[in-house]
Amino acid sequence: MSRNPVHGHFVWHELLTNDTAGARAFYPSFTGWAIDKMTMGEDTYYLWKRGDVMAGGCMTLPAQAREMGAPPHWMGYVGVTNADETFAQAIGLGATPCVPPTDIPGIGRFACLADPLGAAISILQPANSSEPPPPAEVGEFSWNELDTDDPQAAFAFYNALFGWEKQVEHDMGPMGTYAIFGAGGRTIGAMFKRPAEIPMSAWCYYVQVQSAHDAAAAICAHGGTVVNGPMEVPGGDWVAQFVDPQGAFGAIHAAKPAGG
Repeated sequence: MSRNPVHGHFVWHELLTNDTAGARAFYPSFTGWAIDKMTMGEDTYYLWKRGDVMAGGCMTLPAQAREMGAPPHWMGYVGVTNADETFAQAIGLGATPCVPPTDIPGIGRFACLADPLGAAISILQPANSSEPPPPAEVGEFSWNELDTDDPQAAFAFYNALFGWEKQVEHDMGPMGTYAIFGAGGRTIGAMFKRPAEIPMSAWCYYVQVQSAHDAAAAICAHGGTVVNGPMEVPGGDWVAQFVDPQGAFGAIHAAKPAGG
């Protein structure tokens, strides 16, 4: 079977929260997102939109997840050629199943798992063949970062599962190595050793904003907490990490100004 061109690329980012109304009041304050909604059975699914472009989604944290102790969180979906085969491969590589392959009418077939180090991630087999998402613009997700207990073991898992390749490594001194990875020649994100202040291996997703400082101020003004930054990173971009009013961890990224 030839691989779908979207295989190994993040294709969707979704907020699962205990307070969708609160989230809908908070996130547009610094992302500029508009909000649309759709009905999924008895539930309402909210769409984050940048103009006519869908940037992500938002839904109520499922009862099953709450019963298992899952807090509000962001979930990333990686495109795959065959959800059933990829899910089975992941389990064989040491992942823990969370949600088995399930159809979403008109969207595709998805599944959720925890990698061998415990970080949750989802896969999505699109209903229609598609190309990898274009480079992110302001209001879209621009970076996918894994904080993990064992970066080498994590990379081996994702390399086998999605074909991710290391592109460059940055020595961060006592913080270890920041390993940037990609697929098909495109940069996707990075992995590094989980710092003590992060309680468990987890993914962190960055939304691109016009100004990290302005976004950080809006986050604080609307009930969120900036836990790190804004700070400049190698290359001149600016980033910050935050916790939203419902307890979900997120991040912002502002590209280096042209000519800056």
